[in-house]
This record gives sequence, C-alpha cells and structure tokens, in this order.
Amino acid sequence: MEKWTPQHEAPEPLEGPVVATVTGGTILWFVLFLVQLPFYGWFDDHGHTWWVWTCLAGAGLGLIGIWFVRARDAAIKRAALADAGPTASGDAGPRR
Repeated sequence: MEKWTPQHEAPEPLEGPVVATVTGGTILWFVLFLVQLPFYGWFDDHGHTWWVWTCLAGAGLGLIGIWFVRARDAAIKRAALADAGPTASGDAGPRR
C-alpha cells in the first residue's frame, strides 16, 4: 500500500472572500425559499415539500455560518496584529 502514498506536500489552503461567499450563499438559499413559498400547494401535492424546507434550513445554517466566518476573520486579523507587534498599532514606544 506504500506505493500509493503521495510523495509531495499538500498545498496551502486558498484564502478568499469567505464572509462574502457565505453571505451570498445564505441570501441565495433564502431567496430560493421565498420563490418556492407561493407554490407550496404544488410541492405538497407532489410530495416535494422537503425542497421548501431544505432552502429554509440552508438559510438558517447560513446565518450560523456568517457568524462563524466573521468571528474567524476577526480572530485571524487579531492574531496578525498581535504577531506584528506594537509598531503595527501605531505605538512607536516611549518618547523621550
């Protein structure tokens, strides 16, 4: 089984506009819920009401996701600021 083990390092994860992506996805789920809501009777007649509730669940979980990625983004920025030291925050040290 050793011959199938990869011989290279894994690449670094890509960072992008995570907050905007999750927010956009959450909005999309909620819009899909609202679009399907007037047709609830049709979905009920055909046994597809889970489509409507899946969109609402996606929007609800997206709200949790927005909270999570905003907190993650703030923590990353705080860590970067702490690693940069006091000069990054505008404090040049004691003046004489």
